[in-house]
Amino acid sequence: MTGLAVAVGEGRSHDVPGLLATMTGEERKAALPVLKEIRAEVRGWDWGRWRERGAVQDALLVAGAGCLSGAAAAAAWIGARDLRSFSAVSPRVIAGVLKDRDPAWLADVAHRLAARASTAQEDAPLIKELVALSGCETPTTDEYVHGWALTVTPARVGPEAVREDRHTRVLVPRMFEATPLPAALTMYDDPDNPLHWPSALARLAAEGVLERAALVEGCVRRLLRGGRPGEMRAVLQVLRGLGLTPAEESAHVADWAGMSADGLSTVAAHAQEVLGRVAERGELSTRALAEASAGVLFRTEKKLVRAQLSLLGKELRRDPAAAPELLPVIAEAFGHEDTGVQDRALKLVARYVPRVDAGLREELAASAALLGPVHRARAEAVFGVLADGAGGAAYEEILPPVPVPRRLEAAPESAAEVVEQLLVLVRGEEDVVAFERVLDGLVRVAHRERDTPAEALRAATAGQWWSDWTPRTADERFSQHTHGLEVVAATLVGRLSAGMLDRARSRTVRPGLCAHTGLAHTVSSRLWEVSYFLLTRPLPFLLATPTWHTGALDAGVLVERLREYGRLGAAPAAVDFAQALLRVSRSGDEAAAKAAAELGTREGDRLAAWLSEPEGVLPALRTAGADGADATCAGAAATPAASWAASAAGPGLGLGRRIAETRQGPSFQWEFPRPLQWLGHPQEVPLRGCYHWEGGDRYWTAVLPQDREALAMWLLPGVMAAAEHDARGNAWSLPALAEAEGVPGPYLHGALAAGLGARFGEDRLSAVDALLVLAARGQLDAEPAGRAIAALVRRGTVKLNRLADSARTAAATGAYGTVWSLLAAALPALLATTPAPRALGEILGVAADCVERCGAGAALALAGAEGLTDLAGRRGSSQLAVQASRLLAALRQGSEHSTPETAKTSR
Repeated sequence: MTGLAVAVGEGRSHDVPGLLATMTGEERKAALPVLKEIRAEVRGWDWGRWRERGAVQDALLVAGAGCLSGAAAAAAWIGARDLRSFSAVSPRVIAGVLKDRDPAWLADVAHRLAARASTAQEDAPLIKELVALSGCETPTTDEYVHGWALTVTPARVGPEAVREDRHTRVLVPRMFEATPLPAALTMYDDPDNPLHWPSALARLAAEGVLERAALVEGCVRRLLRGGRPGEMRAVLQVLRGLGLTPAEESAHVADWAGMSADGLSTVAAHAQEVLGRVAERGELSTRALAEASAGVLFRTEKKLVRAQLSLLGKELRRDPAAAPELLPVIAEAFGHEDTGVQDRALKLVARYVPRVDAGLREELAASAALLGPVHRARAEAVFGVLADGAGGAAYEEILPPVPVPRRLEAAPESAAEVVEQLLVLVRGEEDVVAFERVLDGLVRVAHRERDTPAEALRAATAGQWWSDWTPRTADERFSQHTHGLEVVAATLVGRLSAGMLDRARSRTVRPGLCAHTGLAHTVSSRLWEVSYFLLTRPLPFLLATPTWHTGALDAGVLVERLREYGRLGAAPAAVDFAQALLRVSRSGDEAAAKAAAELGTREGDRLAAWLSEPEGVLPALRTAGADGADATCAGAAATPAASWAASAAGPGLGLGRRIAETRQGPSFQWEFPRPLQWLGHPQEVPLRGCYHWEGGDRYWTAVLPQDREALAMWLLPGVMAAAEHDARGNAWSLPALAEAEGVPGPYLHGALAAGLGARFGEDRLSAVDALLVLAARGQLDAEPAGRAIAALVRRGTVKLNRLADSARTAAATGAYGTVWSLLAAALPALLATTPAPRALGEILGVAADCVERCGAGAALALAGAEGLTDLAGRRGSSQLAVQASRLLAALRQGSEHSTPETAKTSR
């Protein structure tokens, strides 16, 4: 036992199997307490001993596996995360120290390891060894399937080994049931790559190693179930490699119908092809085709819908008697967003409507009311006068209700509630409202019951990533980054020193760094400051806790908080008070300013002066224009409409230049604490190389909730990256900026333009939300926003197909006039571009739809329509020419409806 303990303590894992072989069962049992002591000691080592720590962990893993007699305990020891080192122990070594155990015991351990979700994939080679030793049934958990598939790749062990592996026949069918699909299936796309699993599976089925019917069934079920695009692509590769027979295709008609209606576009396209082949063979009933088509025609993918209409047309030509059953389904496409789809559906119905009775004809005529205005005349030629649909009533713009500020709930009062919510935030997503409530609640509880929150946190944070750091290491790490509320938690449990927190809270931002550094430092400085006072003199509550969900603070509330501080004899914290000033609403509240002055305190006088400043005290937003002249960007009213678009057309968008001096001059730097003095200096807005771009920080918009144009300028490059560099999640700030206060200027409208052309749908939805909120508040200036869109398209930042998707989404809410006002400002420059930008036809289609529904209106008529006339006069039936003709016809028709009260005309 002594020899084993020494070998483990010295990290000699290669000696452990030999020592275990010489020990009796009693000796192994007696060694366990020593091994557990060593394990507990190793947990407390810092990362400076990482090499030594890894060696001891390896030795502990092997020794513990050999000494434990219970299957459950052995599996828990082997699967423990704290015994995993950078150099994994060979599974054969562990299996070697267990091979003399009873087969039933080995089987129990193997199945327990396979059931551990966190480690089964990593332990797949060991599990396979134990299954071979015990002769038990193969485990079939999802995690083990994932690990086995990665371990037994065709190239790693050779085709013969895959054929002969006893797990292959059992686990391959389970691969299609695992969630998610095993990574081995999706890792390689090239069929000629030896690691390509789909090709290997098809070959094994052809050789009879795998049951073909089980593979086909597994693939069909997985495609019907759905999944990520990469997963579906891999399953389709397997299915295509199998080469289904006509009988196999016909046996799954209901499954193909479900895929075509609800599957990913690639899966739906494949299912559509299969249904087409089945129909050509005459093996698809009219009812089955109608049921399948009903789901497909509701899809937004135009290619799929058009293909389905073609399939329906072929079936009607083959069997005209099917018209009564198929025409009602085709008529569902009358409400499709694409006018080309509507046109095809109308032509099909018109061709075969003579074959239906009067009742069905009346039903089809009712559906024709869904057609857009461009098709209304043709529909009336087929059905006669149609009932008034959306086109017969006076147009009314539909915008969302103006957002109402939501008041923050009171901070949690009990220590247990505060700790619970703190842990939720530490382990979850960023939430400004929850963050502010919990931070204020911690301060209040610590002031009232100093030791209670610390006691509650000690047990709850025992497993945190910083819990085993030495005080010196914790100070070093947390002095550079607060990790959100983790710094407060670490402070309360005694991991951080007051000296470090004092130095960190007073640190200033080095001049020349990007504005994002300043925003992040402002948030961090307040957390360091709160943590420092928790250790020295807990504050009664925080002054800067917002009143509203936007981060804004009511001036009267701040006055009352300062009055309570005076009653308690408490001195405000510098950063907390400065943040409160930046959040307070400067709306000319003379009563609040007078009440603040009457407090007779330095902070009261400062607040009164702040509220009396008519234009605020933040830096004037000035940047050099394309010609080198300064262009003021503090507000849209003082800015030429093309200022942002002009700078956007220049190299680097002109945003890498410095912001100019403050309005208040040196006094801003004197009267604000050092961590916030960066606001009084020029700040860089770099276009490239800023690590803050990746998603940004959700707390930044609450730093300056009254000055959204400054925030928009600093956050614009990140939103630009969402369009130009396919960054994901960078448009998160747009809805918050739309609800914030301050004059919306060219930077906010420029960020909106970039967000509407973002790569990912969730970012485009954020931009659409911001667009509609600005319009509802009467703050959308469509002219500069539209010109910014055109500038970004012309320089290749925004792709028109993405912009068209955003515009369709916004218009579909009922904001046709708002969308048209935006597109009307962008189209002149786009129409003048040679050659025509790709997907310009899509934009023209959305514009035409908006004009047809809301009426052009004299104030919104398209400038430079000669370019539209040239496109409409082109020969052929291209999408560009068709949609240009359609928009031109809608504009020439004039306004048959009331002029829509859009965001611009309503101000």
